[in-house]
Amino acid sequence: MDADSVDAVDRVPHGSDDSVDLDLSANCNPFAPDGARAAYDRAFDASRTYPRDDYPAFRRAAADYVGCDPGRVVPTPGGLAAIRLAVGVTVAPGDSALVPYPSFGEYAREVRLQGGVPEFVPHADLLDADPDGRALAVICAPNNPTGDLPDPDRLDAFLDRCRAAGTPLLADEAFLDFTDRPSLAGADGVIVARSLTKVFGLPGLRAGFAVADGRLGERLRTAVPAWALGTPAARVGARCMREEAFVRETRRRVARERERLREGLARHFEVSPSDAPFLLCDVGSDPAPLLAALRERGIALRDATTFRGLDSHVRVAVRTEGATDRLLDALAEVDGVLD
Repeated sequence: MDADSVDAVDRVPHGSDDSVDLDLSANCNPFAPDGARAAYDRAFDASRTYPRDDYPAFRRAAADYVGCDPGRVVPTPGGLAAIRLAVGVTVAPGDSALVPYPSFGEYAREVRLQGGVPEFVPHADLLDADPDGRALAVICAPNNPTGDLPDPDRLDAFLDRCRAAGTPLLADEAFLDFTDRPSLAGADGVIVARSLTKVFGLPGLRAGFAVADGRLGERLRTAVPAWALGTPAARVGARCMREEAFVRETRRRVARERERLREGLARHFEVSPSDAPFLLCDVGSDPAPLLAALRERGIALRDATTFRGLDSHVRVAVRTEGATDRLLDALAEVDGVLD
């Protein structure tokens, strides 16, 4: 991190609101694997000593989960820590990085903390951008907050251009678990950032990992802090990544409920197509009155105007049938109030 840049960098807004009883602002699974709590409890005694810094069980589980060699896995305390690590080993003061928008605001923040310059590109056009001369290019798959996946052929062509230019590609796959798209983990010239927060419904656990090969992998392994992952996170994370049936069922449930939610929201707003556990809605005007009216009814949506390039949008998490019904009922009430 560049010390001279820290004072000029702000925090980034995020979802998650514990002050309401239906939080649809954060995109986490409302369910967790059955064995997660027991694995957490069993980790207590082992937590009284330092964990093995090579995390063999976690790395094997992660490697099997994304389809790469365990030696390429670098455990981190969450996906954002993997992103920070990736930017830290690629971007130096004065460097530029290709950053999509609207997308996760932490990409630009991390580039700036390194003293770099984020070069913003519309996320739909990023795969057509020229990576030559950039220290890093970033993609989010599926993109947050729009929810769409990059076209595979365009992504392959862009990755080829990144390799030719010597520009590493950071692929944030925090929501890829909700799709059947294969990971880029282990691909030459790519750093993959993964989070166990979303699909396993454990945001407070802070477990994730980065994957890279060759020189990029060596730099990640050198730069990652010692004991980066706590013992409970390592034990629970390894257990969760073995729960293949849970992941399959989550994908089916989310796809089914996302379509039902989309149909209901489309009666009120313009809704973007999504492969993720959330939907982006254009409400047509400043969403503040809508957000306030829903909050009075105990429901929080994500104010998506905090994403670069959006000024009339909200993001809605896909949760359960009951959550969908409650939101749609509330929107019917709110329509009458706000008209």
